[in-house]
Amino acid sequence: MPDLLYRTLVWLDYRLAVVFAVGLPLVLLIWAVVRREGAMQRLLTIYWKVASLLVVTVLLMTDGKPLGYLLGVVAQLLIISSLWFWVDINEELADLPPWRPLPFTVRAWRWGLTVFASIGAGFSATALGCAWGPVSRPACQVWLEAPKGLNVGLTRVFDFVFGADWTPPFAAFVGYLGLVAYVVGLLQWLLVRLPKQGRVAGEF
Repeated sequence: MPDLLYRTLVWLDYRLAVVFAVGLPLVLLIWAVVRREGAMQRLLTIYWKVASLLVVTVLLMTDGKPLGYLLGVVAQLLIISSLWFWVDINEELADLPPWRPLPFTVRAWRWGLTVFASIGAGFSATALGCAWGPVSRPACQVWLEAPKGLNVGLTRVFDFVFGADWTPPFAAFVGYLGLVAYVVGLLQWLLVRLPKQGRVAGEF
């Protein structure tokens, strides 16, 4: 694939992720809270917990950590699972009138994000070689451009608010801490909650 086309597709992937994985679910969560829709609140709350792995991915890629390339694929696969795994939420959503604006929008977003994350996971997998090889290759560096650009903005905010430096190594350190917390939470759910509650969202 030509370098220019590949770079364009990578940036398109990041921009669509901002829309489908950040903007829309944030709006939907606020909407669901205002309307007091329990099933949708639970679905979106679970989504944000699972999708927090994307933040960890970006933090690690800010400092060019190879693990970030692998987590980029894993995060999208986990997001897809979190959208459809829960029996109780699926049943409650199916019982809601399909013509109401909020349920319709949530259903459309869930399907849209599923398609996007599936394609995104496959596309991100093209960079998995960067997780085991040198990230200095042009194809690997393309994936680091957006996280590094975001880090520049965070550096300015961090310096303005706290009067301290937000450096790429510090971002990666925060990312590793977040990853440890994420793994601990995931293992706790897999080993304790899942055997006890099964595919019921409950208080996940």
